Amino acid sequence: MTILLTGLLAGFLDGAAATLLYLARGNKKPGPLFQYIASAVFGKAAFAGGGFMVLMGLCFHFLIALAVVSFYFVLYPHIPWLGTTPLAGAAIYGLLVWVIMNLVVLPLSRAAPRPFSWVFALINMLILMVAIGLPTAYLARHYFQG
Repeated sequence: MTILLTGLLAGFLDGAAATLLYLARGNKKPGPLFQYIASAVFGKAAFAGGGFMVLMGLCFHFLIALAVVSFYFVLYPHIPWLGTTPLAGAAIYGLLVWVIMNLVVLPLSRAAPRPFSWVFALINMLILMVAIGLPTAYLARHYFQG
């Protein structure tokens, strides 16, 4: 149950931060952000799918968050320093999630490639460190150490 709740929390925090960043960049509605996530599976058709594709993107987003959190919980007992330095674990894990998603998952998906920007990449890395890394590191520590 802890892993599920941590996945939901991380997915919510990451989704909220991504939505705020998306809106701050001048976009009017967050729907296309989640359609882009859905496009990883459905390709260009995701942008013509309306609300259903927004919902699919949201579902994929939470599924990915749950998978990422689950993997951290699997790693935790095998990497002793994660229990003693959760802040470092959160930072490293957030960076690792960014690398895997952007250099492995997205290129293998049907989503259109986005132009690369170091500023945007660093902001996204920080979001992953805070939104996924921190809650996962501290809740895993609490789970395993009581």
